[in-house]
Parts: sequence; structure tokens; C-alpha cells
Amino acid sequence: MRDGGRRLARIPGSSRIGPGMPAIPLLAAAAALAVVAGAPGVAGVGGVAGAQASSGAQEGPVSLEGVVDLHVHAGPDSRPRSVDDIEAARAARDAGLRAILLKNHFTMTADRAALAMGQVEGIEIFGGVVLNRAVGGINPEAVRQMATFSGGRGKVVWLPTFDAEHYVTAAGGGASYVPILAGGEPLPAVLEVFALIAEHDLTLAMGHSGPGEVLRLIPEAKRLGVRRILVTHVFSQGATRDQMRQMVDEGALLEIDWLAVHTGGRTIDDYVSAIRALGAGAFFLSSDLGQEGNPLHAEGLRDYIRALREAGVGDEEIDVMARRNPARLLGLDPW
Repeated sequence: MRDGGRRLARIPGSSRIGPGMPAIPLLAAAAALAVVAGAPGVAGVGGVAGAQASSGAQEGPVSLEGVVDLHVHAGPDSRPRSVDDIEAARAARDAGLRAILLKNHFTMTADRAALAMGQVEGIEIFGGVVLNRAVGGINPEAVRQMATFSGGRGKVVWLPTFDAEHYVTAAGGGASYVPILAGGEPLPAVLEVFALIAEHDLTLAMGHSGPGEVLRLIPEAKRLGVRRILVTHVFSQGATRDQMRQMVDEGALLEIDWLAVHTGGRTIDDYVSAIRALGAGAFFLSSDLGQEGNPLHAEGLRDYIRALREAGVGDEEIDVMARRNPARLLGLDPW
């Protein structure tokens, strides 16, 4: 089970260096960012550019300056967490991150992000809401309230995660799930949520939906005006390479998280192969950390970037995936 509070060694630490600069993307990267409104150019570099990166670009300390982490777990929570929101924000700020997105599977985090912003200077902190059963499932009112909470830190709406039909079915359990389709068509409440996301200029995250559901829903979200769409840890949802390509062609950005590699569910080579095939512009990096016993977010990201470098991914590609693409998904300017 993902994010299940695995008890591994916690490794704190941080450092600061300057980031690299973006390069020219492949066509797949352009498609990946097509849904990001107002973007005259694209942020991405293809496999060829990365393969030709100089060996010197792969050496030296790992920089987290300007990095944006869109998958930060922290307490309070009903699952064991290593740090609370404010501790997570301070550690990220001290490591040089530009912004973090607080995620909780069972409660809204826009209000928590606003409180943390009042305590921690020098970093942007955002939150959102996951449409699991704890908030009423596909609940438009939960989205409406999150979007209008004071502080303006609510940015992302996730479709169901642990209560997603795809997730519950794959886990082989008999637990109840929150449906998003009926007879292959989006439920009316899902379409209402999409309309609210568009109205408030939020970002849609696909949660633990299956690849087929994702591909069915992306066109509907775009039709209703949703401008930014991300596919949550796309490998863990079982998407094939062809399905990933279709998602990119529809304008979504695909999340590749460090937790899956850290816990052995994926290898860095899995990610590198996809980056080479689709271009760095199709992806963004995240930690998906914060579980009790796991490394802190910044340390995980540092290990992640180091592993990508060792696998031959260039600093220009990393800059796109760790800084530019996640900044776009939050609507940050400049990206």
C-alpha cells in the first residue's frame, strides 16, 4: 500500500546551490503543457538533449534552490507522519525549495497552508482537498469552500485516492469506494467539480484513478475549462507507455515520485526510460514523503536528483521536472 507509514530510517539534512537552465523540448513536451493556459512556449527537454549533457553538469552538490514539491505529507494526520506542517515548511525553506503543496488524504489543507505561511517566511505553501469519503466523496461543496477560504492557499483538487475504485479494486479489498464514472460516463457531480476547478482557476489532480478513467476524464475537464491537469504518480496507477503518451498528448503532466523508488516499488531506470521516450517536459518530480520513519522531503528530493544524474539525466531536464513544470501547475510566476 502506498503512503502506508513504512518505518525506515529518517535522514535529515539540507544544502543550497543554484539551479540549471531549461532547454528546447521535444514535441511530446509541447503536448504535455498544452493545457497550461497562457503558455506561449513549453518547458521540457527531450531524451537526446539529456543524453548529450556534459559530464560536468552531472557532478557536484545537489541543488534544491527553486525546487517545487507537489506531494508533501505532514501532520496532524490519522496516519503516522514524521513532521507537522510547520516543521515540513521550515525544513523545505531551509533546503532552498521555492514552494510545497501539502496533501492529506482525509481533510482539506488550504487552511493549514495559510496558517503555515503565517509562521514560515521565505517559501510558498499551498494546499488542496482530496475527494475521498472523509470529505463526502465527489463533493462540489467541499471544493467550493476550499477555493474561497481566506488566505487563498487552496490550489489543487484531487480525485479520490485511497477511496478510488481503481485503488480499492487493485488492493483486492471489499471496502467501499467513491465512483467517478457510471457506464463509462462522468458522474454529474464530477462534472460540477470540474466546472468549479475552472471557475476558481485550480489544478485538477487525478488521484488514484485508473489510466482508462484518466483518459476518459481529461477531455471532459478541458471542455469545462480546466487549465492545469496532473496525473498522480502515473507509474503506480499502472499506466502503460502508450497510455502515458495519450495523457501527454491530451495536455496532462505526469507525476513521478521518489517514494516509489525509495520503497522499491519502482526503479530509477523505469523513470529514465519514460523520460527518454516522452521528454522531460511531460513529467514533474515529487517526493511523496512525510511518512514516519522515511527521509524528510528535502533529503528524498536530493537523493532523487542524485539518482537521476547518475542515470544520465541532464541538469536541464531536472530543472524542467523539478522547478518549471511544478511551478506551472501551481500557477506560479515566473516559472
